[in-house]
Amino acid sequence: MSRLFWFGAGIAAGIAISRRMAEAARQATPAGVAANVGDAVRELAGALGTFGAEVRAGMNERERELADVVEVQSGLASPADPGARSWVPGQGVPGFTRPVRTIRPTPGDLHRRGELGSGTGQAGEAPRPVRGRARRAGG
Repeated sequence: MSRLFWFGAGIAAGIAISRRMAEAARQATPAGVAANVGDAVRELAGALGTFGAEVRAGMNERERELADVVEVQSGLASPADPGARSWVPGQGVPGFTRPVRTIRPTPGDLHRRGELGSGTGQAGEAPRPVRGRARRAGG
C-alpha cells in the first residue's frame, strides 16, 4: 500500500510541475508577454482614472470652499455651477471694470517656433505657412 501511495504522489507532483512549466513557457512567448503588458496597462489606466477622479473631486471641493470665502468676504454671490464660465476671452468679466486682454502670438514668435515660413511676401501680407522641407540645390 505504501508503494501505491508514493506512486500516486509522484504522478500528482509530475502533473503539477508539468502544468507550471507549461504556464511559464507560455508566459515567455510573445503572446504571453503581450498579455502581461496588456494587463499591466489596463491596471495602470484604471489607477490613473481613479486618481483623476479623486483630483477632480478635490478641486471641486476646494473651489466650493473658496467660493464660500469670496462670498463671505465680498458679499458677491457666486454662480450656482462653479465650472460654468459666463464670460468669453476679450470681453468683460463679471465683477471687473476692465475687459480681459487675450494674448495672441506675434509673427516673430511663430517664426521662432518654426510654425510659419520665412515670411518673404509683400508688405502687410501675412507670412506663408511652411508646407514641407526645402530641397537642396544641386543635390
